[in-house]
Amino acid sequence: MTAPTTAADGTQLSMTTKDMRRVIASSFMGSMIEFYDFILYATAASLVFGQVFFAGLGPGFATFASFATFAVGYLARPLGGIIFGHFGDTRGRKRVLVLSMLMMGVASTIMGLLPPTAAVGVIAPILLVLLRVVQGVAVGGEWGGAILVALEHAPRNRRGLAASFANAGGPVGAVLATLMLSLFSLLPEEQFLSWGWRVPFLFSVALLAVGLVIRLRVAETPMFQQLEEIGAKRRVPIVEVLRHHWRAVLIAFVAVLSFTTSQGLMTVWGVSEAVTAGADPTGVLNWKAVAAITTVVVSILAARASDRLGRRTVIVAGCVVGIVLALPIIGLLQTGTVWGFALAIVLGNGLVQGLVYGPIAAFVAEQFPTSLRFSGASAAYQTASTIGAGFSPLIATSLVLGLGATWPVAVFWMVVLAASAAAVLLARESKDVDIHAS
Repeated sequence: MTAPTTAADGTQLSMTTKDMRRVIASSFMGSMIEFYDFILYATAASLVFGQVFFAGLGPGFATFASFATFAVGYLARPLGGIIFGHFGDTRGRKRVLVLSMLMMGVASTIMGLLPPTAAVGVIAPILLVLLRVVQGVAVGGEWGGAILVALEHAPRNRRGLAASFANAGGPVGAVLATLMLSLFSLLPEEQFLSWGWRVPFLFSVALLAVGLVIRLRVAETPMFQQLEEIGAKRRVPIVEVLRHHWRAVLIAFVAVLSFTTSQGLMTVWGVSEAVTAGADPTGVLNWKAVAAITTVVVSILAARASDRLGRRTVIVAGCVVGIVLALPIIGLLQTGTVWGFALAIVLGNGLVQGLVYGPIAAFVAEQFPTSLRFSGASAAYQTASTIGAGFSPLIATSLVLGLGATWPVAVFWMVVLAASAAAVLLARESKDVDIHAS
């Protein structure tokens, strides 16, 4: 059985279903490992880093400082997208994936070895921030490479599904990271804060070895190979993207905010808010893992639906569901119970984020020509990740500290979802667009 694709000159290319599955599995596994490291930091920022690296600031401000270092990684993601996007468009998708994996694995392992502020003073949080920057640059290049390797191998009527499997590596990595930290959170608090939280970070060494083997087995995409044959690569792709495709970047950026803001609010701020309200940390982490699994299932189903109904229809539907549920979800976080958090995270992270997350990878990538796709898609996606996932916990914390209530957080979320739906409706429907070499 073969999966047909069409070359730039109109000739038919094909690859076996077995080969296609290998490509998707490679993208999925590599993305899962890289996002394990990146999301592990997010969870640790919610539960650990405020006490280990920012002790003495007081609970509210220690949490704020911890979230600030979390946001630094997202600030570095657009830079990583530009750097890796340049080489991905000029040298090939495959090559950048190995380097991004190495950078992420090494940075995460060193994090697990950092001494606390109480032992070495201010150098500890400084090193933490620098390593977080390395993580951000690495993951900034990861998404574009993993998505394009899957999407550019896939037949036209399966692009959404193929990209969603690569995209699903992120939530699965989040599940693994959350369960690892949850396991060690069962230790007495003193041991957990002393050494228990470090073990999941040091586990990155083993994941790095597995990831490198997987990355080296990934084949270059046929679309990029066609670009090399016709000599259509650009010297500085990001300049051409911003000059000729700025509208596509803007639309994709606002569209991606729908899920990145949902992610930041639910998986970072929401976790901290629920634990502060009295929910058991281990129970919270376990349900966060369940919600991540739900996100994977919903996103794959949503992506498959987008191959039939269109990217716009599914993404807008997810935004509408989020607008309706935002206020109840934020209210559930305030109950101080594991079950309240469980319902909130499954609805907010699993359902709302899953619906928009599934089609978004294909939607963004399909807005750009092959010769500029890595740079264009990465610029839009990573900038939205910085603003949405990186700063939404800070924005939410600031709203609560400034206004003394959580309902403004729900209003903020609803506004973002409405803006994303509007942006998607302004874009062309891309599920049937020919995206081959151009």
